[in-house]
Order: sequence, then structure tokens, then C-alpha cells
Amino acid sequence: MKNCSKLTSEQNPTQQTMTKNDPKTSKAKQPQKNERALKGWGQLVIGWMLIQSLLISTPSLSQTKTETKTDKISYSQLIQDIESDRVAKVEIDPKGQTAKVTLKGQGEDEKPQEIPIFKSNLNGELITKLRDNQVPFEISPSADNSAAIGLVTNLIVLFLLFAIFLAILRRSAGASGQAMNFGKSRARFQMEAKTGITFDAVAGIDEAKEELQEVVTFLKQPEKFTAIGAKIPKGVLLVGPPGTGKTLLAKAIAGEAGVPFFSISGSEFVEMFVGVGASRVRDLFKKAKENAPCLIFIDEIDAVGRQRGVGYGGGNDEREQTLNQLLTEMDGFEGNRGIIVIAATNRPDVLDKALMRPGRFDRQVIVDYPDLKGRQGILEVHARDKKVDEEVSLEAIARRTPGFTGADLANVLNEAAIFTARRRKQAITMTEINDAIDRVVAGMEGTPLVDSKSKRLIAYHEIGHAIVGTLCGGHDPVEKVTLIPRGQAKGLTWFTPDEEYGLTTRNQLLARIAGLLGGRAAEEMIFGEDEVTTGAGNDIEKVTYLARQMVTRFGMSELGLVALENDNHDESDYSQEIASKIDHQVRYIVDYCHDKAQKIIQENRNAIDRLVDLLIDQETIEGEEFRQLLEEFKISVEQPLVISR
Repeated sequence: MKNCSKLTSEQNPTQQTMTKNDPKTSKAKQPQKNERALKGWGQLVIGWMLIQSLLISTPSLSQTKTETKTDKISYSQLIQDIESDRVAKVEIDPKGQTAKVTLKGQGEDEKPQEIPIFKSNLNGELITKLRDNQVPFEISPSADNSAAIGLVTNLIVLFLLFAIFLAILRRSAGASGQAMNFGKSRARFQMEAKTGITFDAVAGIDEAKEELQEVVTFLKQPEKFTAIGAKIPKGVLLVGPPGTGKTLLAKAIAGEAGVPFFSISGSEFVEMFVGVGASRVRDLFKKAKENAPCLIFIDEIDAVGRQRGVGYGGGNDEREQTLNQLLTEMDGFEGNRGIIVIAATNRPDVLDKALMRPGRFDRQVIVDYPDLKGRQGILEVHARDKKVDEEVSLEAIARRTPGFTGADLANVLNEAAIFTARRRKQAITMTEINDAIDRVVAGMEGTPLVDSKSKRLIAYHEIGHAIVGTLCGGHDPVEKVTLIPRGQAKGLTWFTPDEEYGLTTRNQLLARIAGLLGGRAAEEMIFGEDEVTTGAGNDIEKVTYLARQMVTRFGMSELGLVALENDNHDESDYSQEIASKIDHQVRYIVDYCHDKAQKIIQENRNAIDRLVDLLIDQETIEGEEFRQLLEEFKISVEQPLVISR
């Protein structure tokens, strides 16, 4: 049934679009909706007027209810008092249907008592009794304010009715205005982009910053380049992983250039209605031409710039029309002089080739992960507005955070500041920064484990990782071994590289696989194969991935220098025999590294037992302390692993 309904909607797209977008239908429905709303409000107002008229016409009832609570004598008691000659004076209010009774012997400070009287008694029994017993009485009707109250109430109701009617008219006008502006660009516009960010606030990506500083010079001094025949680039594409500073660079360009600045996301072009995205592109560039020279920043351009004709994703026709319009505006028959388009994406592989060619995006600036010097510069920028202790070494933090982006480093310092405030310290110390790094990498700290068999097993598992990784030549050095749970992990072992590796060797990959298998090897050698746990599940996933990469992509197996799989894990067209050989080679590499890990555990059993006891006692062993303890046992690092073919 699901497929049938989908097919029906696709078979007649024209009818579906006309139903949603017919202006006559929408205009016909709008007055009917307003008439129903006005009719409902009119009925509500009429009901309110009837209620308030009823209340005004019977004031005595409400007054009677209020006064009954304070009456001391009743009407029958009043008749008895009149006959007993205890009443000195009576004032009768026929409109209010009350009688104010003053008793004989009553003090001057005491107020007369008010007694409710039915209208039938005013000319009947009460007047007769007063005359027969010669009791002085007066008839003084109260002022009638019901007409004035009714007028004021009606005016208030009419005013409310007018306000509601005016609000309905404004909503109708706003709806029609939104319909007219549906194809307008939603880009945020600043005549002078006061982002508060300059190139001084951008660190860690010096190469990208130098490229974009030329863009600022193009905008400020175009004659410097045009005098010798150079053309201003039309587009700059910022490519890099999330969090590396692409949007920050665009803000810095806007802040430095001081020219009109348009900013929009790629997803804001695409709508479910055909033609809206293209209309918004036209409107955006029309506004940009009126304010040239200027900058247009399109964030996440892959939302609208994907390859045409691939047939995946909803609204494919609309997205392709939007992309076609963008291509035409950037480099078509009409020139866009003085307009520079800056776009950012972390998926350059899915962008259309026509969008990537020179003349549209003339420059592609890679914004990659920062190196050691770059991370230190980023930390210096984010530490300016924080109280950091003088003993804190930003270089040491940078060395401990390889692979961190600028956003990650900013998050580390922010978490450290939160820890500092929670612990009521005056400045951020290395303790808070180390805790912040651990939290960012592995998650929130949990409750320490109770000393038991489970804790000892986890300790052997983590020491197995640490000692195998340390004793395998080419492996990264140990940073920390801890039994304090973080996130889903009951224990953790950190390895931090000494230097920035641009490439990874075969020996390093083998050492990394052996280190990952060190935990499972320790469980098997100490507790037996029947007592192994699920703690090595994540390790085995990483081991399988690395070994398969060595075979199918890096050419580090007997299959030779053949690429059998790509980045998207799509299998190439190879035979079943090759697939069997791939599985055999992957298993061979894993088994070899597993045997090596078991051998290291068996040969260093005494050192492992001593380290486990120390870890259970301290719960954390730092990397430097761990290496010093190994030196006491006179354990030397073995030669790099080599698989004989």
C-alpha cells in the first residue's frame, strides 16, 4: 500500500503541485476563514452583552447575596421589633429593596442594620406595621447608575470587537505579504559586517588565512590587481572537517573587508515548491549587485550543490534547478563584478563538477586539522578571556590533543573553566584541563569500581593494552592508564603520539593492532579462554577495520598493490576467489598480532602482576610513571613487528 500511494503521487505531479500552489484556491479559502472567525467572535460578543445586561438589571440580587452574610436580624424579627416598640427609625430604599433599621438604645457610632425586603412587602405589611405603631420611616430611593454602567460596558465590548477585527485584517495582510515574498532571498544582510572577528582571532590555519587575506585585499584595493590584468576571483570554497574554523574564517573576512556581507545556509534555498530556490538565488544576486563590491557566504553548500542526475534525496528537480541558477549567476552571460562568493563544506566529494571549475569557485582552500603549533595558537586565542594559572603550559596541552579541531580545543578550555568554578578555585590549573580533556575524549567520569574480581579483570585488560603497546616498536607512547569509568568504558588506556605523523608505516599499523589486542590477550593468559569478557568488543572492531584497510586499500598484503575498496566501503568488481583471499589475509594479520601480544604478556607476567596491584591501589598511572616502572624490571622495547611473506 505504501508503494502504491507513492506511485500515485509521482504519476500525476502536475495535479499535486496545482492543488498546493493554486492562488485562486488560496484566495477563495482566506475570506471564508475570516468570515467564520468573525461570526464566532460576534456570537461571543452578543452572549457577553446579554450576561452583563442581566447583571445590571438585577442589582438587588447581587447586593442581597453580599449583605445576607452580615445581617443580624431577619424580616420577621423586624416585624416583632416594630410591634414591641424597639424600633426608633426605618429608612426604606425601594430600588435597592432594603430597609435601614435604627433600634432604640442604639449608640450613635453604630450603623443602622440593613435588611433585605421583598418588593411586595414595601406597600403591604411593612408600611402598615410602621404606621400602626407610629414608627418614623422615610422612603429614599438610591441613585440608578445602571444606564451609565451599561453604556461603559457596551463601549468596552465594542472596543474589544474592533481590536479583534483589526487583528484579523492584519493577519490576512501578513499572509498575503508572505505569499508575495515567498521567492525572496532569506539571506542575512549587513551593510558593514560588524562580526567582531578579525584575522587576529583566527589561529592554527595560517595557510588558509594567507589565501583569504588576498580576498580582503581584492575587495579593498581592486585596482592593485586589475592594473596588471589580474581578475578578481569569483568564488572561494572552504573545504575541511567540521569544527576546523570555516565559518570563523568567513566572519573574519567580513570583519576585515568592511564591505556589505550576505550570509545564508545552503538548505535555505531548497523548498518543496518548484522554482522557489532558483527565485531566491536570483533575488540574492540582484541585491548583491546593488551593493557591490560585497561578499556572499553560503554555509553547507553541499545541501544545494550536490551532483546533478544522481537521483537520490527528496526534491531532486527543485534542487537541480536551484543549482543551475546558482551556476548561471556565478558565471553566466551577465558578469558579477565585485561579488565574491565564499562557500563552506565538509563534503567536497559530492559537489557538482560544474560548481568546482575555475570561473565559479576559482580557489579551494583546505581548512584541515591544526598541527602542534596551530593547536598552541588556538589555545592562546581561547585563553585570552579566561583566568588561567601561570603554571599551565599551553604547549603541553597542545601535545596531548593531537587530532583536536579548534572547536574541540575551545570546548576543552570551557569545560576546564566549568570545573574550576565548580571546585571554587580562582584560576584554571592543569588538573582541571586534564579532567576536561578526559571528559571531551571519553565522557563524564563515573563512580570508581569496588575492589572485586571484576575490577581486577579490568585492570589486567588495561595493563595488557599498555604493556603490549609500549613493548611493540613503532607504537605510540602511553599517556595514562586508569580504572575510573568514563562513558561506557569501565577502564581506559590513552596513547598519545610524540610527533605529528603525516603518513603511517606498515610496522606502525601492526603495532597498533597488537596493542588493541593486548587487553584480550591478557584476559586469556591470566584467567583462561573461558573467562574472557565482552570488554574487547570495540577493540576487535578497530582491529578488523585496520587489517582490512591494509589488505584492500594500502597494498600491505600478499594480494599486492591493488585497491579493492574505496572510502565509501563499496566493494569493487572482484571475484569470489579474491574475496576469499581478502578474508584469509585479514585473519592472518590479526592472528599474527594476537600471537605476538600473547607472547609479550607471557614473558612479562611478573611485571604485569605488579603493575595491576599498583593500578588497583592508585586507580590511575600516568604514562611517565608507567615507563619508569617498566625500566625497574629491565624490560626493553622489542623490534618492530615484521610479517614474513
